[in-house]
Amino acid sequence: MPEMRLDKMDVGIHDFFTYPSVGEDDYRYMFQTAQVRTMETQMLTRTTLTDMANASDFASAASSLSGTEYTLPQGAGGLEVETVLRQRRAAVRKLFDDLMLDERIVEVFRSRDDYANLRLVLRRVLTDKPIGTDYSPEGNVPPELLRQALEEQNYALLPEYAQTAIDRATLAYYQNKDIRQIDSAIDHAQAEYKLGVAEVADGGEFLTNLFRIQVDMTNLRTMLRVKFLQADPREVFLEGGFIEMDRLRQGLDLPYETLGQLFFATPYHHILDAGAGYVVTHGSFLKAEQQCDDYAVGYLRQTTQIGSGPQPVVAFLLAKEHEIRTVRLILTAKRNNLDTKLILDRLA
Repeated sequence: MPEMRLDKMDVGIHDFFTYPSVGEDDYRYMFQTAQVRTMETQMLTRTTLTDMANASDFASAASSLSGTEYTLPQGAGGLEVETVLRQRRAAVRKLFDDLMLDERIVEVFRSRDDYANLRLVLRRVLTDKPIGTDYSPEGNVPPELLRQALEEQNYALLPEYAQTAIDRATLAYYQNKDIRQIDSAIDHAQAEYKLGVAEVADGGEFLTNLFRIQVDMTNLRTMLRVKFLQADPREVFLEGGFIEMDRLRQGLDLPYETLGQLFFATPYHHILDAGAGYVVTHGSFLKAEQQCDDYAVGYLRQTTQIGSGPQPVVAFLLAKEHEIRTVRLILTAKRNNLDTKLILDRLA
């Protein structure tokens, strides 16, 4: 497994104003870039999503999707919605696999489902529950192979990054049999693996910066939640992001109202201003989630600077996945009669 080389990450949080660099052009990806640029024009507009959020009920929101790739059958319910959304996600992931020239990049994005499967299966195995069968088939590891490896305790059947995650999660759990430590250990292993791959893959600068931003967004959410729940702060933050660990730890000890000031000299101050303020006034992390999503999507939009390269292909995959999640969020909220203002507050 590639190792995360922190000595190579010499760009700090103070070295860019809003977003870090998206890297350089790679003209081997001219066809792929042209294809995703065309498909970007077919994505749902902000107006369509807002109309869905403002719709009077679920049926009206669903009708806003008519004529799009998310068109739902008449009288569709939750099961039909989920089927359509899963089909669209599978299609865009298949397209990504076909367009990407560097197999390491395909593997690192497919590994997201492997890590999700590992969280689920280890929670069951380590607490003596049935392994089950409800695992995603879209990772690098087929679910049946994962079950076999865990049942036989033959981890050599799995990729090295999965073996590493299993070892770390098992050790973390048995320190005090705290099931939350399984997720924490896997999160740390996953962040390290992603950054290690980014060091050697096509578009390495872009991928490194993207994954570091993802680490930062996770850490900001974690900081707010740990403060709110007054949870154990030890080892909750992931390594490898742009934000200094001391700044995050200091944030745990400060009132919500001063977090924006703590991050004032960083590109993330607006996230903390809005997110922490919403926690204080509404007791909810909804605005923090929206702000983190909005920042990550904003970085993906910077790939319009690239004429040809893997960056626009990665950005298209993540933008489409975000679109699918947004459609699911709105329709689920409408089906459960959530207040329209809450939906609009959450939209990135």
